[in-house]
Amino acid sequence: MTAGAAASGPLSREQAEALLFEEAARLDDRDLHGWLELFTDDAIYWLPMGIEDPDREPSLILDDRSRMEERVFRLLDTAAHAQTPPSRTQHDITNVRVVNVELDRAQVTCHLVVHEVRIGDPSQVGMAQARSLPGRCEYELRRGGDGRWRIARKVVRLLTRELPQYNLTFIV
Repeated sequence: MTAGAAASGPLSREQAEALLFEEAARLDDRDLHGWLELFTDDAIYWLPMGIEDPDREPSLILDDRSRMEERVFRLLDTAAHAQTPPSRTQHDITNVRVVNVELDRAQVTCHLVVHEVRIGDPSQVGMAQARSLPGRCEYELRRGGDGRWRIARKVVRLLTRELPQYNLTFIV
């Protein structure tokens, strides 16, 4: 079954996995416009820090749909110094669970490890050094009018979220 495929009935774990695996593939292939297509028009993409209240503390990332589109524009269409050369990533998704499901809504959790490297001269800080960012994700998925499941909210809780972060200019 393809990612987000239209089907009747509540979301199955197989459908959830297909959507999350498709998201990971689009990110790793730098198909960022395709990545945006997986989200609803009112989507939120959030990487909280410690107490997880964006009104009381800064977030690593807190994007609504328009900020997500700006992020994609900056990464693909501008000379972003922090992504020259661009990061190579591998998003590994495991432990996918559908934890709350209704007919047209579902909450899904998973474990995530993003492996990232920017190829360059090893004398440049942060270049030619592979790193891994482990975390746990929560997704709110909604079925649209076309019957396809899309991501309405993605929350990534990095295990290292309270530590200094180096160059999170790629999409986690």
